[in-house]
Amino acid sequence: MPSDRPGPVLRRVLKAPALLYRAGLGPLLGTRFLRLSHVGRRTGRPYDTVLEVVGRVPGTGEYVVMAGFGLRADWLRNALAGGAREVVVGRRQFRPEVRLLDEDEAVEVLAGYERRNRALTRVLRPVLSRLVGWRYTGSDDQRRRLVAELPLVGLRPR
Repeated sequence: MPSDRPGPVLRRVLKAPALLYRAGLGPLLGTRFLRLSHVGRRTGRPYDTVLEVVGRVPGTGEYVVMAGFGLRADWLRNALAGGAREVVVGRRQFRPEVRLLDEDEAVEVLAGYERRNRALTRVLRPVLSRLVGWRYTGSDDQRRRLVAELPLVGLRPR
C-alpha cells in the first residue's frame, strides 16, 4: 500500500509551482499548472491547491488535472462538494464547474499527456507508480487501471 505522503525529494518538487503562485509568479508557469482555490467542506476555510494540467478539452475551455491521491484528495472532495471557487491558469481566471472524466475520456487525455511529454517518461512513470503502489509502465490496460485509481478531473468555466 502506498504512503499517503510523497517522499522528501518528491515533496519539494511538487511544492515548487505552489511557491511560484504564492510569490505572485504563477503566470510564469503558463498553462502547465493551475491554482484551484476551494473552500473546506467541513471547516469552511479557504485553500489553494496547485495542480499540473494534463490536458485540455477542445472547444470548452476545460482544463484537466489528475487527483494524485485519488478520490480521498481533500481538494477533490472539497471541489466536488461545491467548494471550488476559482481557477487561475496563466493570466486567466474563472469560477470552475468540476467534473470527473469518464474512463474512456480520461484514458485518451492521459495517453495524449504521455505522448506530449515523452522526455519526462523516466520521471513520470516512477512517480505514478509510487502514487498507486504498483509498477506503471504505460500500457493501455495499466492506463485504464491508473485512471480508475487516480481520476482525471475537468475544470471548466461556468
